[in-house]
Amino acid sequence: MNQEPLISVIVPVYNVERYLDQCLESIVNQSYRHLEILVVDDGSTDSSGKMCDRWAERDERIRVIHQPNGGLSAARNSALDVMKGEWVIMVDSDDLLHPEATATLVKAITQHSADIVVGDYIAFNDNELPQWPDNQSKDDTGHTFSQEEALTAIFYQRGLTHSAWARIYRADLFDGIRYPVGQLYEDLAIIYPLLKKCDKVVKIESIVYGYRQRESSILGNFSPRRADVLEICEGLENLTLNQDHRYLRSVRSRLLSAYFNILLLSHHDKNGNHKTLQDRCWAGIKRLRLSCLFDSNVRMKNKLGILASLLGRNVLCSVIGRNYKPQP
Repeated sequence: MNQEPLISVIVPVYNVERYLDQCLESIVNQSYRHLEILVVDDGSTDSSGKMCDRWAERDERIRVIHQPNGGLSAARNSALDVMKGEWVIMVDSDDLLHPEATATLVKAITQHSADIVVGDYIAFNDNELPQWPDNQSKDDTGHTFSQEEALTAIFYQRGLTHSAWARIYRADLFDGIRYPVGQLYEDLAIIYPLLKKCDKVVKIESIVYGYRQRESSILGNFSPRRADVLEICEGLENLTLNQDHRYLRSVRSRLLSAYFNILLLSHHDKNGNHKTLQDRCWAGIKRLRLSCLFDSNVRMKNKLGILASLLGRNVLCSVIGRNYKPQP
């Protein structure tokens, strides 16, 4: 009987025929073998669904779920509903796992008795493959975060991110928690209830994940759907204001980032008029900027934006927005 913990690897798939073989190959070739690989074909209209089935014929650890298109959250939720693993790893279907990713993460959860272990990642361009460093042999002691430290770091955008990938979760953290269907920034939407169930989060330096940068990705371009981040962060502000003041300042810093991000991206969009959305962001910036300016934990990027905003909306958009790149 295998004494190693079963790891569920969740892969949502939608119209990624160009990248899917590379992604699944990186998973089935993991040096850690005790995997349950849940591949969710979310109503693909290209050959992705058939490719998933062919992979399942090649490797008995792969289970394919075919469902009507519901989006990334719906796909992840379907896998969470049926997973059997003690731990879970999320992989986007255009990305890759380092060959030692699972082994490295499992070693870290055992070493640190953590609820979540976060690894590092490298970004690579659309038409390339990542150049993996040989970094798995070193002693990676990691950095330990308490629940409060982890949430604060995520909201201040210092040291931890809210991304679902490049990490391993204790599977029962998702009991009663699912991703919001039809909403962007779904990872940010569940990070607060998820981490409220944790005692310890550990971040290690080992690179475990390859993040493919695609110019056509939703978050790489402006769409009014990106305003979902405002709904999420404003909801977090109301939640922490009424229930847990420990996180209010850090949540407001994250909300300010969202206002800056959406304002500057929509300002450069030439395909439509987003005045109502821009007015909403500008009002939010004016409401939060002074309190965030005098918060020593707010990142410098936000403070520079605050100083520019004091000269007016047009100055902010023309000066800082000139070469602005979207943030995740």
